[in-house]
Amino acid sequence: MAGVSSNASEILCSGSQSDVVSKKARRHNKELTFQDMYDINDLFDEDDDDSDWEPLQKHVEVVRWFCPNCTMLNFDDIVHCDICGEHKESGILRHGFLASPLFQDSNLTGLELEIKERHKDESAQNPAPSRFTAIGFDERMLLHSEVEMKSHPHPERPDRLRAIAASLAIAGIFPGRCYPITAREITKEELQMVHSLEHIEAVDHTSKIFASYFTSDTYANEHSACAARLAAGLCADLASAIVSGRVKNGFALVRPPGHHAGVRQAMGFCLHNNAAVAAVAAQAAGARKVLIVDWDVHHGNGTQEIFDQNKTVLYVSLHRHEGGKFYPGTGAADEVGTMGAEGFCVNVPWSRKGVGDNDYVFAFQHVVLPIASEFSPDLTIISAGFDAARGDPLGCCEVTPSGYAKMTQMLNDLSGGKLLVILEGGYNLRSISSSATSVIKVLLGESPESELQNVLPSKSGLQAVIEVLRIQMKFWPTVGSTFAKLQSQWGMYSLKNKRKQMKKRLRRKILAPIWWRWGRKRVIYHLLKGHFNSKMKSGH
Repeated sequence: MAGVSSNASEILCSGSQSDVVSKKARRHNKELTFQDMYDINDLFDEDDDDSDWEPLQKHVEVVRWFCPNCTMLNFDDIVHCDICGEHKESGILRHGFLASPLFQDSNLTGLELEIKERHKDESAQNPAPSRFTAIGFDERMLLHSEVEMKSHPHPERPDRLRAIAASLAIAGIFPGRCYPITAREITKEELQMVHSLEHIEAVDHTSKIFASYFTSDTYANEHSACAARLAAGLCADLASAIVSGRVKNGFALVRPPGHHAGVRQAMGFCLHNNAAVAAVAAQAAGARKVLIVDWDVHHGNGTQEIFDQNKTVLYVSLHRHEGGKFYPGTGAADEVGTMGAEGFCVNVPWSRKGVGDNDYVFAFQHVVLPIASEFSPDLTIISAGFDAARGDPLGCCEVTPSGYAKMTQMLNDLSGGKLLVILEGGYNLRSISSSATSVIKVLLGESPESELQNVLPSKSGLQAVIEVLRIQMKFWPTVGSTFAKLQSQWGMYSLKNKRKQMKKRLRRKILAPIWWRWGRKRVIYHLLKGHFNSKMKSGH
């Protein structure tokens, strides 16, 4: 039985009557233990009438559960997540995004067979690995997890890979239409091309510890070092295979993510920088210039740091920034590279949440593709975080699977189709699995399911693109004309908007000036107040 509360203790010690004690205890939904009753037996009279005695209600524990899709906390006996609508017993880990959020998955068996039959002949017609899309995946990366269960499940969890793998399996994509790459652990010598020896040894040391933290949100257990080496090794081998022509393109289904990991530090859920390792491996395999496009909702500060002074790697990032208030606070438009590599870092910082397909595609059309085409890379790497996807609890943006597919298609024309996609963030299982599947379908040669038409950016999106072009045209002359055109359009838009505001203000003045309306109300108030006071004085 539950012990007595501090308030109840004070009442008992004060010598108040038993009925008062009982009422106070019930008011606080507390029960007295048998020992409490013995300790205060002097307050109770055996002859007291207990006919009105009622048993105290038992303490009811609040039921709570964490959504299997977005990890958000839900209370009481509801069965669908208040945030994303997912059923508490969702089948998303078995069926991926094709699972019903309402927990009605009985029809999936027929759907699975239909999808697999649809692609069976196509897979048989592509026996040569050089024509395949390769996928890197290893189940040992699922062993990297947060050991200590805190008040909320960690968003970077093994289920992220499970949901994507389930989606690909149901769709007959992997295994089936894609070529698997055998995993190997990256060597210390390869890692030293991007990380300091101290950082590498710090990550390796976690294999001797049951649970540890690099930062408050960047955990490690005894399997994390191996998982990080496997992820980096898969990315390196995929990059080499694509550059050498052994495979057409590839998708690295890996974790832990990497783009926040810098030369000397692990942070933001990241241990080793997978994209940086892949870029270096690609250059070792013969690629002279490598383009890294990072569309994760967070800025890849680690990747930027590693290549900050490198003119052979062009780093382009599109991310929420909000004046440096959004994690990790880096990635302003004027961060362009240093020590002779100015212009080889291009940041497109969004000033608000809720950014969607149109803003991203517009930035691709006017910033990413023109600069990337002038750079002319031999390999394009996408740091593909899907936390800007609609429904993500951390990103709070609105990019759809069609938007990700469109951006992939736009980049696929660069580098002769040599394209490597590396998984970064993304914490809504339904969003991450549907988005990743759409991207891989483009790698397989399929067109996006819905083409985006009449791409018009938001006001803040247009402002962000114009600011980036104003800075980058010093280093990339091809975007100068685009800047002039968009600036002219922005000027016309601003002038038109100002005229609308002036008309509204003029209309308000004509109808009734603000000072007149407030003045009239004030006179009426004083008249009513005087009338009321006179009534009170006369006694009415």
